[in-house]
Amino acid sequence: MVNTIYLDNSATTKPLKEVMQAFMVVNEQYYANPASIHAMGVEANDLLIRAREQVADILQTEAKNVLFTSGGTESNNAAIFGIARSNTHIGKHILTTEIEHPSVLETMKQLEKEGFDVEYLRVDRRGVISLDELRTKIRKETILVSIMHVNNEMGAIQPIKEAAKMIHEMSRAAFHVDAVQSFGKLAISFKEEGPDIISISGHKIHGFKGSGVLAFRKPIRWQPFALGGGQEFGMRSGTVAVPQAVALAKAARLAVETMNERSNKYRQWHDEIRTQLESYGEAVHVLSTPQGAAHIVSFSVCDLKGEVIINAMQKRGVIVSTSSACSSKQTKTSHVVEALHLDEHYKKGVIRLSFGAHNTIEDIENFKQVLAEVMLELKGEKK
Repeated sequence: MVNTIYLDNSATTKPLKEVMQAFMVVNEQYYANPASIHAMGVEANDLLIRAREQVADILQTEAKNVLFTSGGTESNNAAIFGIARSNTHIGKHILTTEIEHPSVLETMKQLEKEGFDVEYLRVDRRGVISLDELRTKIRKETILVSIMHVNNEMGAIQPIKEAAKMIHEMSRAAFHVDAVQSFGKLAISFKEEGPDIISISGHKIHGFKGSGVLAFRKPIRWQPFALGGGQEFGMRSGTVAVPQAVALAKAARLAVETMNERSNKYRQWHDEIRTQLESYGEAVHVLSTPQGAAHIVSFSVCDLKGEVIINAMQKRGVIVSTSSACSSKQTKTSHVVEALHLDEHYKKGVIRLSFGAHNTIEDIENFKQVLAEVMLELKGEKK
């Protein structure tokens, strides 16, 4: 097989060498339990405190408002269950969108079984919610609004600041944002008007799988669902994985420091690939928009299954995915694709490519050549 070009960074990323180095040093030298009172435990706890402070500084909150988790799914679950179950004295009304990640949607389904009233905001063909609809659906008994920042399948960016202002003016609801696909690519923090709760995943920012963050703007009424020794300020019991925390803090700092440089490259690559895709006319439908996140390009080929395109590209050394990696092994059409009301001829052929820190201009040029070859082979379409 030719040298592999990995363009599936929204599914997971390759850890950076600096992150792996930090992880190894902590595992080898500071492996003690940070809750222990002996000298080695104190050293491990000092590293944990420093990692927490680094993440808090990036998100512009206090260290006591940062919890380390096992990843985006746990962060989303904990945020939603924790807010909903501890605020029933205010109400049971929750708002989210129809294109959220399964870790949000499945949590909402469970809450519906428990008697919560969950409403789902629609999106337009760009994958963006209507602020007017949000305004009409906020009630005095709304306790939680959960809206992702960047959609993982087609890169739509939601109007987080405008939504936050509206939510805070019209209700007592907490505003949770799934920032798994946006952190390190777009600015997000607690500095100005914005979310009350943010979820982050380490392995999406060239950190490790099994690491994540759940952060709060300020202390909030919240019910933990992991009980035990009272670690993480009593909000997430269990021995804290200090190496993962340190590695995530390192990955987060590097992501923010290089964000502008990478974003400019991603936007150029996004536009170049989009131009090529649009040159195929009705043979290709581009789901991603010029206003969407630069690191994701999502498109569909008319009357072709995504798996066929993926296999053709993989034979040429290019790795991409069908829609969301979390649901790509399922045979049913993605809920995001359904929400976009895509024409039936394009529903089965959705492909997502996503850029990461290890990608180069050579990777993009090679991808464009492979795309031309695959389109000619499968559709008889010339560039």
